[in-house]
Amino acid sequence: MYQTQYIVSLEMLKKNKTILPNLTVKMYMYQLLRSLAYIHSLGICHRDIKPQNLLVNEKTCTLKLCDFGSAKTLVKGEPNVSYICSRYYRAPELIFGATDYSTAIDVWSSGCVMAELLIGQPLFPGESGVDQLVEIIKVLGTPTRQQIKSMNPNYTEFKFPHLPKNPWDRVFRPRTPENAVTLVAKILMYEPKHRVSPMEALCSPFFDELRDSKFQLKLENGIVINNPPPLFNFKGPEMRFVTAEMAEKLIPEHHRDDSNWPPILGDKALQGIEKRNGNSSKSNNNNRNSNSGSNLKK
Repeated sequence: MYQTQYIVSLEMLKKNKTILPNLTVKMYMYQLLRSLAYIHSLGICHRDIKPQNLLVNEKTCTLKLCDFGSAKTLVKGEPNVSYICSRYYRAPELIFGATDYSTAIDVWSSGCVMAELLIGQPLFPGESGVDQLVEIIKVLGTPTRQQIKSMNPNYTEFKFPHLPKNPWDRVFRPRTPENAVTLVAKILMYEPKHRVSPMEALCSPFFDELRDSKFQLKLENGIVINNPPPLFNFKGPEMRFVTAEMAEKLIPEHHRDDSNWPPILGDKALQGIEKRNGNSSKSNNNNRNSNSGSNLKK
């Protein structure tokens, strides 16, 4: 049974007075980032990533991205509305009124979701658009003029109180994994172009445990999940923006076979999957013809 990740986290806090286990956070975030990597490879921006739009199955640790009501295929040079995305997860360039933004706004939102999973509450709980920016500044510090221009070149007001950057180790709980904090820091950056891409995020050491050949997915009660969600079946459009080095990381050796290795990378990924599907179709057609002939003979 699927529930929103928001409800699951809320019930965990109410019943057990605790946050989700680190392994669960890894599983959910890995699948969220992979979802983003896929839709972004197709030029689609979700524009409303938040816990309420993430469906999770606690028994299998499966996460599915839902509610594409605000999604849009972004076209360079074509203006978009800036008043988009739920406030707590809204990227700063949207707050600065940018209309020529990129899929990096989804990446920012995913960083907010990850931070919330790790601390048990929204990282930037602004009560208004302006207050939202204040909450961001409290953590990241006051943006420089250059950073503001990278978010919206047309923004001309630069009247902000000067606040220093708050160290990330003060933002998160003492036992938060260092590689988790590092990943959030690489995602939540003012400059959209400096944020890691979803695929780059998937290569983070934070997810290395999932790639271990001896890894077993277990619930808190110790029960092993025998039907975990597939994590490493990368192919087609997903591989368009993947380098050979990234592929080595994304597809562990013990998960490689003829269907995914060696991987087809770059723009050839689209052509490659079409070619493979074409060959498969021909093979299936031959089999059908062969079977049909034998049936007729019978």
